This record gives sequence, C-alpha cells and structure tokens, in this order.
Amino acid sequence: MAHPYGRATALAAALLALGTALTTAPAARAAAAPARPAAGAPATGPVVTRAGLDPALVAGRGATVAFDEQEAENARTNGTVIGPDRTPYTLPSEASGRKAVRLVPGQYVEFTLPRAANALTVRYSIPDAAGGGGITAPLDVAVDGRHRRTMTLTSQYSWLYNQYPFTNDPGAGPLHPDWWLTECSCVPAATTPAPTFDTPFRPTRFYDEQRLLLGGTHRAGDRIRLTVPAGSPAAWTVIDLLDTELVAPPHVERGGIDVRALGADPTGRRDAAPAIERAIALARRVDRPVYLPPGTFRVDRHIVVDDVTIVGAGNWHTVLKGREVALAEPAPDGSRHTGVGLYGRPASEGGSRNVQLSGFAIEGDVRERIDTDQVNAIGGALGDSTVDGLYLHHTKVGLWFDGPLRNLRVTNNVITDQIADALNLHTGVTDSLVRNNFVRNTGDDGIALWSEKTADARNTVSHNTVQSPVLANGIAVYGGADTIVAGNLVADPVREGSALHAGARFGAEPFTGALRFTDNTTVRAGTLDLNWKIGLGALWLYALDGSIDADVRVTGDHYLDSTHNAIMLVSEYGVKDLYGIPSVHFKDIRVDGTGNSVLSARTQGSATFENVDARNVGAVGVNNCGSFHFPATGSEFTLADLGGNDGGWLAPWLLPNTLTCDDRPPVVAPPAPAPWS
Repeated sequence: MAHPYGRATALAAALLALGTALTTAPAARAAAAPARPAAGAPATGPVVTRAGLDPALVAGRGATVAFDEQEAENARTNGTVIGPDRTPYTLPSEASGRKAVRLVPGQYVEFTLPRAANALTVRYSIPDAAGGGGITAPLDVAVDGRHRRTMTLTSQYSWLYNQYPFTNDPGAGPLHPDWWLTECSCVPAATTPAPTFDTPFRPTRFYDEQRLLLGGTHRAGDRIRLTVPAGSPAAWTVIDLLDTELVAPPHVERGGIDVRALGADPTGRRDAAPAIERAIALARRVDRPVYLPPGTFRVDRHIVVDDVTIVGAGNWHTVLKGREVALAEPAPDGSRHTGVGLYGRPASEGGSRNVQLSGFAIEGDVRERIDTDQVNAIGGALGDSTVDGLYLHHTKVGLWFDGPLRNLRVTNNVITDQIADALNLHTGVTDSLVRNNFVRNTGDDGIALWSEKTADARNTVSHNTVQSPVLANGIAVYGGADTIVAGNLVADPVREGSALHAGARFGAEPFTGALRFTDNTTVRAGTLDLNWKIGLGALWLYALDGSIDADVRVTGDHYLDSTHNAIMLVSEYGVKDLYGIPSVHFKDIRVDGTGNSVLSARTQGSATFENVDARNVGAVGVNNCGSFHFPATGSEFTLADLGGNDGGWLAPWLLPNTLTCDDRPPVVAPPAPAPWS
C-alpha cells in the first residue's frame, strides 16, 4: 500500500521476533522447470483466457472487459517457454499465469485473432541497462505477414531493485542494513562479519505493457505475429500476453467545450494545461461539459477539478501525457515532484464535488517510488463524483483519494503498470463503489481501503479484476466499517501479500460492523511470505495493531491453485496474546488445489465452516497453531463444523481445536484447476 506522505513499511523488530519464533518454511514451489522450446502449433485456434485460466472457471467474476486475453505460452512460437515458477525475483513469477515466452533476435510468437480487432496491447519485458535506467528496443508487428508496424519497447518504467522503497540502481547494496533481511536471517548492520549480497539485489517489476492501434480492422482468424528483429539491442524479449480488441470510433461530445478552442495543442508539443483550465472555468460558468477530442495533450502538473464534467473521445483516442517534473522546493505535502494528474481540492479545503471524468487516458512518467510525491493520475477529495472508462498508466498510484468524502463511483477503468497502488480509498471514504475495473502490474496493493485516522465505511468493491501485483495484495481492507468485497477475480500475487486481505495494521481504525468477502475467485495466490518464511493464504486475515472483531463472513469464494494455503488467519507473534480473530464464518466455499492446507490458523479465535468443499489439498486440512502456547487442552483457535464440508479436509479428529502446527509442511503442487462436477 503506497502512502503519499511517506509511510515506512519496515516491520524490522516484529519480523526479527517472529523470525526467531518460526522455523523456515519450504520454497513456494519447486524450482522453475527447465526452459523448453514451445511447440510449433500448440493449438488449432486461439486460446482465450482470463487470468490465465479457461474463462468458464471464473464466469461471472471479475471485470467485464472489451479485450480478449491470450497467453503467449499458448501461442505459436519458435521461442522458449519460461516457467512455471512462483519464486519471487524471477521473470516467470511476475508473468500472468506464471509462464511467458522468451524470444531472442529473429524469433517470434504468433497469435490468432478470436474476434475482429483493430487494437492490441502487448505485455512484455526487456533487459535493463547495465547501470539501470532502462533501454529501448523494437518489436515488429505483422498481421498475416502484412500490415507491418514497429513498436518501440522500453524498460525505462520497469526494473526496480533492493528493499522498499526500492532503487533504479542494480549495483546498490541493501538500502536498509538496519532492517531484518531474510537472505541472511540477520540484521546486516548488527552482524559481524557483515554479510555480502550479490547484485543486482532483489530485482523486481520486470514487465510493462504498450498499446497499439493497428490502423484498420482485422478479422477473426487473422494471425498477429510479434517478431524481435535481427540486430535488436535487447538480448532477449519476453512476451507475456496479448490483449486484442475492437476499439470504437472516437466519441464526440455534442455541446461540449472543445479544449482546442481554448488553445490546447492535440499534438503534444505545447503545454495544454492552461488551455484545459480555461475550458474548465468556462464550462462551469455556462454549465456545459469539457470535451477532450482525439489527440495527445501535454500536461506536466496537476489540474484541479471541481463541479465539472470532462469527457474524452475514448481512452484509446484521447491522452493526457506528462513528464515528471522536479519542484524547486518541496511542496507543503512533502512532494518533490509533480506530474500529470487531475486532482480534487484537498478535504481540508472542503474537497471537490460533482466531478465526472470519463473516456480518456492518463500517461505518466513515474520511474521511481517516492512516497512523499503526489504524482498520481487522479487524486484529492472527489465526493459525489464518478471516474469512468479511463486508462491510467505509468503514474505512482492510479487513483488515490484522501477523504473524508462520500459517494464516489470508480467504474470501468483500466489501471496498469503503477509504481505503487492502482486505487486507494484513504481516510474517511464512505458510501462509495469500486466496480468493473481491470488492474494489472501494480507495485503495491491493487485496490486498497485504508482507514487511517478516520474510518472508511459502507464501501463496496465489486467485480474487479486484479492481476499480478508485484508486491502486497490484490484487494486489501485496512480497518473500517461495513465493507463488501464481492465478485472479484484476483490472480498471481508475487510477494509480501496475497489475493484478498483484511489487516488490522498501518495504524488503521478498527474493523467494526460487517466485513463481507462474497463470491470472489483467487488464482495462484497464497504466496510465501519472504520475511516470515511461511506460506500465506489466498485469503489472509492479519491482526497486528488490534483484533479483527467485526462480523466477518466469507461466502461463495473460490480459491484455485493456491501456492500454500487457501485461508490464513494470523496474529503478529509479538502481540499474539493481546489480539486475535474472534469469529469468522465460512460458507459455500470451493477450494481447488492447495500446496499446503485449506486453513492455516496462527492466532487465538474461532471459525465456523458450512458447505466448504475442498480437493487436491497438499497437507493436513487444518494447520492449527493457535497462539503458540500449545496447551494440553488444545489450540487457542477453535473450529466448528456446521455441515456439508466435503472432501475430507475437515476431519472429525481436527475438531474443535486439535493442535496440528507445522511451520514447514512440504509443498505439493496441485493439478491445474478444473470444472467442479
């Protein structure tokens, strides 16, 4: 979870205490399978997936999107498939589905269009420069051997290294030698002799994506070939996936105030911010919307929005694009840079209301994580407002809202390649909806609700897709009241987090009222926490700053192919006798594949289970450690069987509180998820 005002994420002392209490857990998966040449034609037609799975397995869950996703490992290629691998700091681990295709100059990967399309998005990785900062390299695009185009790929927005908040320098040693490091199980600054670490140290954030309008519509069955040309400066190019879609013609807002009439340059050569501000002022006076026509408009700073509607021609056609600009002096909020963004007025100044933003893209230029910087695409306080149909790319956070504010609707947006979160409802955001957004490749939580200082309340996070958060969680709730997380699809979290998370942490206000996780699906979650060296759950509840004692109910969730556990309930070891998770109710759950257990309980508290069906469970169904006192009377965590729990995982001998604690059960990789009969 990013913090615009410099939240430190180190838990060095707590982790050190926990590290001494816990034994080392196994690796998240077996080592990566040896790279193998891909088959020449692995499928007779296109293999369309959602989060790397057959769409039938996730029907009705996640965002409804305009594009078709095809994984490169399912396409025709003369390159090499890499993965599967879930080990952090590797290229397969951050790939969608944990596989990708590696090409060297002269090699290709070829996809078949499942439907008519005139646009594509390539998710890829190319090497960093030797000293950091990235390189550029070409990628040729051809349709049926014709209609050739060349994309210029870049690694300028990828490749971070080291400890939080990371660095662009591949040669740097640990940024925080006074923090606990799992690599040496020590605090380097307090260790004699001082340990040494290979460089680059903890390389991460390998992937980026790029969009391309093809200039014409191509038919279903046409073949899109991506080729790395001979002589490319990139020693290798990894293609993760291809999204293709049929983009509608540009929208024209009849009666809107066209920013070009106020002097905005659609070529991107001249600063368009003053002209857009003039259009906003005029639109407010005459009660008309602002229209952003097709083009690229250069905006290198924040534009303040209040009581205004801004409509673009569609997020493929209208782009607000800006550089990150260093400030001569730090701003009052601590920012050292500014950049392209639309911001509501601060809540301390009354906030903004009645703002409607739709139909355009924001392309930033953020290449490093500086948490004091306000370089988000959308920010400030926007109450009684909507943000709909935007494409947000290369900013620090896509949407960071600082309340108190109410009645915000964030819908139908695509948010990718963020240096931190995709979206954060922070401090007193109430009665708001986050629905049908697609998120991929965040450097922190995909979607977060953070009740710092003032509780969020009565918010719903519904039918969103979150893929491949490199750090932290897919969807995270930090305190607050009456929260609903429903119908979402979360896939492939990499480290220090999992798919769905509720945490009493980061100084959040307590959980109160109801907390609901309903009809969500997770895929390839339940990661290995590298600090604790224990496996998390696809659903992870964590009591650190206090107990999680809201009315917590988990209903209808599906946990597919969990690396370690499907569910984990845990208290921080140093406060395990102070805080717990008193009561969680699970009903109508499906667990299809766990490397370890269905439930890992490492706290005091209780849970009930009704119609929780599990198969392909790699270890004991319940790994029950309680609060680590191991009394003769059994664990401090109790379970109740309310009936209908199929698959043998909740065996009678486990009830109500049998101690089965094992910090290092072997990981048994389950088979791929399949339809539930």
